[in-house]
Amino acid sequence: MKRLVTVGVDGSPESRAAAVWGAREASLREVSLRLVHVIDWPGGPAVPRLGRETADRWADEALAEALEDVRRQYPHLEKTTRHLSGRPAAALAVEAADADLLVLGSRGLGSLVAYLVGSVGMATLVATETPVVLVRVADEPGDAEPTRYDEMIVGVDIHEAPDNVLAFAFEEAIRRDCALRVIHGWKVPPAYRGLPFIDSDGEREVDRSVARMLDELLLPWRHGFPSVSVNQKAFKGSASRRLVQAAAGADLVVGGRHLRRSPLGAHLGPVTHAVLHHASAPVAVSAHA
Repeated sequence: MKRLVTVGVDGSPESRAAAVWGAREASLREVSLRLVHVIDWPGGPAVPRLGRETADRWADEALAEALEDVRRQYPHLEKTTRHLSGRPAAALAVEAADADLLVLGSRGLGSLVAYLVGSVGMATLVATETPVVLVRVADEPGDAEPTRYDEMIVGVDIHEAPDNVLAFAFEEAIRRDCALRVIHGWKVPPAYRGLPFIDSDGEREVDRSVARMLDELLLPWRHGFPSVSVNQKAFKGSASRRLVQAAAGADLVVGGRHLRRSPLGAHLGPVTHAVLHHASAPVAVSAHA
């Protein structure tokens, strides 16, 4: 059984926020915490200029700072640190293999922090089947971690809602003893737009049908997790926009990504992609077939 939360740290404010968030999650799960720093060696653009000794010192300082942040808020949590060399995405994927969760810092709006920039950050996300959480910096420095939780958000596609994404969302809601809001957006297929039977009455009927399908999808989960308060909404429009708006007051937003890979990389999907880049709350991405 996996009994670990792993956090990638690099000394940035975003990664320090991720370390504290990961510690909170480890505490909720009653598991240990592992803080990992990876030097991109050999071949990283910064390391040759700095020298290995300086890079090692920076790595040790990044781990020490993150560890001190965690110790202040979670003094009794079991925690370890690891200082590795290699390609960050590959190294973090290996470190995540025996973990329940991999946590990373994120600036949002298109880039992950420091060594997790651009394609490297996306490679880290898609290189592991372990759920990954991206964490923003708190609005105010030194903000305390919440002692109570209000609501989590999960976006679902009623046509292919994978069990592991919903299982992750419901289990996290149980841990936090918070409500779970389930969001599904639908659109009229382009081929049917403008046809006479797709009028306002037709759209209302489609809306009712989609709402019934969402209710049927969630029924076994409501029975399996009766203590979770579930609020569901199916609507016509952009699911990504509604998820980003809802994230402003959420403890966590949960989305999925396909495991299948193509020459252009793993498939995130437009909704998960938008939420990753624009949501203000932490975003969890759970892989599925």
